[in-house]
Amino acid sequence: MDAFYASAELLRYPQLKGLPVIIGGGRRAEDEALKARYGERLDEIPPEAFPQLKDYVGRGVITTATYPARAFGVGSAMGMMKAAKLCPQAILLPVDFARYRHFSRQFKAIITAMAPQMEDRGVDEVYIDFTHVEGGQEDHGRSLALRMQAAIHAATGLTCSVGVAPNKQLAKMASEFNKPNGVSIVLESDLQTMIWPLACRKINGVGPKADAKLQALGINTLGDLAAKDLPWLVAHFGRSYGPWLHASSWGRDSRPVVTESEPVSMSRETTFDRDLHAVRDKAELGAIFTELCQMVAADLQRKGYVGRTIGIKLRYPDFRIATRDHSLPLYTQDAAAIRHAAGQCLKRAPLDQRLRLLGVRVGGLLPLEQALAQGLVGDWQAMRQALRQAQSRPAIAEHKADPYTLPLFGDLD
Repeated sequence: MDAFYASAELLRYPQLKGLPVIIGGGRRAEDEALKARYGERLDEIPPEAFPQLKDYVGRGVITTATYPARAFGVGSAMGMMKAAKLCPQAILLPVDFARYRHFSRQFKAIITAMAPQMEDRGVDEVYIDFTHVEGGQEDHGRSLALRMQAAIHAATGLTCSVGVAPNKQLAKMASEFNKPNGVSIVLESDLQTMIWPLACRKINGVGPKADAKLQALGINTLGDLAAKDLPWLVAHFGRSYGPWLHASSWGRDSRPVVTESEPVSMSRETTFDRDLHAVRDKAELGAIFTELCQMVAADLQRKGYVGRTIGIKLRYPDFRIATRDHSLPLYTQDAAAIRHAAGQCLKRAPLDQRLRLLGVRVGGLLPLEQALAQGLVGDWQAMRQALRQAQSRPAIAEHKADPYTLPLFGDLD
C-alpha cells in the first residue's frame, strides 16, 4: 500500500492532500481540542488549524509521512525533533492503529477474493502467487494487478503499488519502482538492465552494516555484487550470508508464498517523552510497565495464543539496549502472570541509568486450543502454585544487596 497510514488519514482529512503531513505519536491536547470543536466535521478543519511539526517537543519518532513530506528528507523511524528541522511546516497527526487495521483487513479480503494464495507480510504488504489464478499470466500479470488496484481503490479509496516478478525477492524490489499506484513488471531477461544498476541496499536483507562493508570492498551496485564469484563472497561474508548475497544479486529466490504461519512472539513497547529513573520515577514506570503487560495479554487473548517465555527490553539514553527473558512452567495469556515474570526479568537488568524505552515481549507461542488440549495453560493462580513448587532460583537472592535490582516497578508477588 502507498504511504498506508498517511493515505488512510488523508481520506478523513482530504484538505491536507498535497501538503507535507507527518504521522507519529499518540493523541495530544491539540488533537483533542480540534475534535471537541469540529466533532465529525473533520474535513472542515482548515489546514492552518492543525498542529505543526515545528511546535513538537518530545522524543517521538515518525511512523510514516506523505510523499510531499518525504521530499524534504523525512521518513519512517526518524525522530520528530530532527524532522522538524528539515520540514518545520509539516502538519502533525497522531497514529490511529485501529483505523489502519480496518483498512488492512479490507484490502486483504479483496486480494484473497481474486487470488487466494496470499502471504500476509504485515499491515500494508502482501505477497501474491498469480500462477494458477485465472488471467494471472495475461500480459505478464499486469492485467490482474490492474484489476486488483482498481478493486482496492473502489472499496477503500486507497492506492497500492504492485511488483510482478518470477520470485518474492524481485517482486519486492519491483513494487518500489513505480510508486505511487504503479505496476512494475520484472522478467528474468530484465536482470541486467533493471536490477544490476540498483544499489545493494535495494535488496530486502542488506542492512546498513552489510552495505557499508560491501562499499568498503568496492561493491556499490547489484551488478558489482553479481560480478563477484561465490568463493570470494563466502570468504568475506560467511558460509550462509555469502551464498545468499550471490543468489540475490542474480535474482534467485526459491521461497514459496506462505499462506499460513504462526507468530513467533508478541510485544509492546513505548518510548518515554523524557528519560525515567528506576527509583525516582518508580510510580510512573510501574504504571507503564503494568499497562504494557496488560496490552500484550490482550493481544494474545484477541488472537488466540498463549506464551511461555516472557521478556523485557530496555533502552538507555545512549541507545544501548538490554534484554532479559524468563521462562514460565506453563503457557499463559494472563496479564498478572506476564507482569510477574516480566518483573523477574527486571531484577536481572541493569537499572543504574535512566530509561528511554521499555518493552514487554511474550515468546514461545502456541495456539490456545493446542495448549489447552495438552493441559499446558495456566492463569496467575495456577502459575503461582507451579512457581512455588519449582522455586529454585538462589541467584535472585544474591542481588538483594544491589538497590537497582530490587522490584522497583512494584513487582507482584
